[in-house]
Amino acid sequence: MAFSILPGLFLPLVMLAVAAFIPLFIKSKKSKTNPLLPVEWPLVGMLPGIVASLRSHVAAAGDNWYDILTSALVASGHTLKVRGPLASSMNFFVTCDPVNIRHMYTSNFANYPKGEGFAEIFDIVEGSFLTADGENWRWHRDIGRQALARPELLAYLACCWRDKVEEGLLPLLSHAAGTGAMINMEDLFGRLVFDLTTTLVFGVDPCCLSAGMPPMPAALPAFDAIMEVAFVRHTMPASVWKALRWLKVGPERKLAEAQRLIHGFVLDMIKKNMVQERGTAAPVDLLSFFTANYSDLCVDHQTGEPSKVLHATLIAYMIAGRDTVGTTLPWLLYNLAKNPHVVAGIRRELAPIAAARARRQQDDDALMVFEAQETKALVYLHAAMFESMRLYPPILYERKSVLADDVLPSGHQVRARDVILISLYAMGRVESVWGKDHREYRPERWLSVDGCSLLHVPSHKFLVFNSGPRMCLGKEMSIAQVKTIVAAVVWNYDIELVEGHVVQPKLSASMQMKNGLMMAVKRRGM
Repeated sequence: MAFSILPGLFLPLVMLAVAAFIPLFIKSKKSKTNPLLPVEWPLVGMLPGIVASLRSHVAAAGDNWYDILTSALVASGHTLKVRGPLASSMNFFVTCDPVNIRHMYTSNFANYPKGEGFAEIFDIVEGSFLTADGENWRWHRDIGRQALARPELLAYLACCWRDKVEEGLLPLLSHAAGTGAMINMEDLFGRLVFDLTTTLVFGVDPCCLSAGMPPMPAALPAFDAIMEVAFVRHTMPASVWKALRWLKVGPERKLAEAQRLIHGFVLDMIKKNMVQERGTAAPVDLLSFFTANYSDLCVDHQTGEPSKVLHATLIAYMIAGRDTVGTTLPWLLYNLAKNPHVVAGIRRELAPIAAARARRQQDDDALMVFEAQETKALVYLHAAMFESMRLYPPILYERKSVLADDVLPSGHQVRARDVILISLYAMGRVESVWGKDHREYRPERWLSVDGCSLLHVPSHKFLVFNSGPRMCLGKEMSIAQVKTIVAAVVWNYDIELVEGHVVQPKLSASMQMKNGLMMAVKRRGM
């Protein structure tokens, strides 16, 4: 049986070999129509040039592949066609044009589903709300809306955020400040958000962020691997990565191990959820909600084990919570460290709250922790967060398939089964939307003239929380979580980037940092 697969592997492996070796000999060959695009070669299309530019990103510190793509999009009028190898799945449009995005996400939403290709690439969450389309997606979304809108859940999470910041994050920062140790804030925030997201989904705190910084659980980097390999799958024909998966080599071997670890983690958390002691109040975590209200979703009736749909759904919620807040926090702190005047503005906004709190507490030297309700109305902090997400969006791209032939508002004709990639990174750098200072970090662009309220920016121009019918259900929850955490950090500590440390995006589907975020922390003198 295995030998019958070999003829089907021959062409993909030849294409992979060609794509791997041609970039060694062509490094600067560019398209004649757009010099920022790689040249289109016979048989293999633009794939060699794409691979060459990705190799450059990996090898050279400070060389940002996403900026190269952004420049190519700008030079092409914000939409371009990428052609891959002959008869491959790599012929797609890339766009950052807001009018195209409004068309796909709102005006003609039904014609632009996620598609089967997206579900294959993110196969670990296939069947969940992240990959579903049509009626299946509407069913998942209705369940998600019910689960996330419960007041008791929001109150529970606000307490979790506060306790984790007070008992986990701030003591670790104080220790680093006292010893003068450099600290990787991306790792610290990654642990914090992993704990908080696991608590939301399973009602169990894995205690990754605690005194002594315990060894990182294997599931945490495994989630990073999911996003890294998803990016790799987008850069090669589907037949190639499927061949690598079959052979269990390269990034697919790494992905298989990551998936094994994550499924084991989910099973472990389900067991802990079932046996943990309950208080007088009913549990409000997502798993408990699903098992109480949608038992058919949760159990495979043939085996009696947790169903594949339940696994995919729980992992999807872990990704949705962890990869958004977990990437937003370090990039926001990075931007704040580079812009001390913004930190001063946030502190001025926090000062009245801190003063009122100080009058009620006896210890003048105590660390200040803010409640979610206290930070809700802070517009400058909100603007600082959105401005960071504009420049460094948590998820770097969205993918849409085309059901029926259509013409985009930009004038580009798309055919049924075409694939469209939306670059959120490039969207934040469109001069016609954000102005000539679009590359600058300036929270004021989000504020009214008097600075007292946030300006409305349509979601088709600022896509970090999605747009149209698929708008993120956890948007307000994520905003509140980030504001609560950042308020405590910037009020209690001065933060500085370690000199010489290079901060650069990793090649991933989410905005991970390639080298982490090394910072020096000092206790702030009040």
